[in-house]
Amino acid sequence: MRILIELPTWLGDTVMVTPALQMLEDQYPSALWSLMGSQVSIEALKNHPLVKHTFIDDTKEHRGRIKPIKILARTVGSHDLAFTFRGSFFGAFFLYLTKSKIRTGYKRFPRTMFLTHSYNQKKNRHQVETYADMINAYFQTSHMPGNLKLYYQPKVFANKTVGINPGATYGSAKRWYPKKFAEVAKILSDFFDILIFGGPTEKDMANEIEEHLQQWGIKNYKNLAGQTTITDLIEIIGGLSLFITNDSGPMHIAAAYRIPTVAIFGPTNHSHTDQWHNPRGVIVRTDIPCSPCMKHHCPLKHHRCMKEITPKMVIEAAHSLIGKYNI
Repeated sequence: MRILIELPTWLGDTVMVTPALQMLEDQYPSALWSLMGSQVSIEALKNHPLVKHTFIDDTKEHRGRIKPIKILARTVGSHDLAFTFRGSFFGAFFLYLTKSKIRTGYKRFPRTMFLTHSYNQKKNRHQVETYADMINAYFQTSHMPGNLKLYYQPKVFANKTVGINPGATYGSAKRWYPKKFAEVAKILSDFFDILIFGGPTEKDMANEIEEHLQQWGIKNYKNLAGQTTITDLIEIIGGLSLFITNDSGPMHIAAAYRIPTVAIFGPTNHSHTDQWHNPRGVIVRTDIPCSPCMKHHCPLKHHRCMKEITPKMVIEAAHSLIGKYNI
């Protein structure tokens, strides 16, 4: 059995699809998988033991997308069974072009015409459950999704280490403020070494945190922004003692390794994208009428959902985890 899996684009979604992939593995434990997705999603899951081939989808980088998708589909080739965990037209169109026998995805006009099996998405579900629903629908089962899982060995640190993650790819509305992160890091630096995370486009936020720590005379930190691959990121987060983060891809990596985590939520719906099955995770958020708005940028220009979250609130949440789990 050869199975083609078109992964979600973003890191967090890719981590959240892993319980669905485990359900697929349970049905076909001897299958060979081909993964197609963004460079981020491929790097995150390429170590899965059933993965035989990986293909990076860079078709968005071309002015006309149809031709490069056709070329990619010919390269990937036909499979016995294919799933797309994306909701776009091009996801279903790509499966069709591979000439795979069975093509499975979410029902949405007009993409449904390219699928042999399509299913309606249930509303008000955690994203992990949404991905698992497709597998249950195809196999006509009703299994509950299990834990998130990544196949990388966590880094071992000499000292207790807390990660500070000020970024979030979704947009500025999801980001708490660098100075507030720095104030939290300052207090925690008495007990932990500090690692500051951030992607290549998030260096300014990480550098601002670093500048504050330097001004306050904090020395036991390291700024990793723009210096880590996805593999590095997974291994480092997997070895942390504590993680302070916005709602983001790295937050879900921490959940996969059950890292004690303080997750700061503003405009996004925590019931849909909070840490899945991480008993050591806590959420800090404010209950204001306009949240969750699900917008990339605050449409009301006040950003209260994040501004009203104080360093004290985050520190108290961190201390609750430190005390409960003897960190």
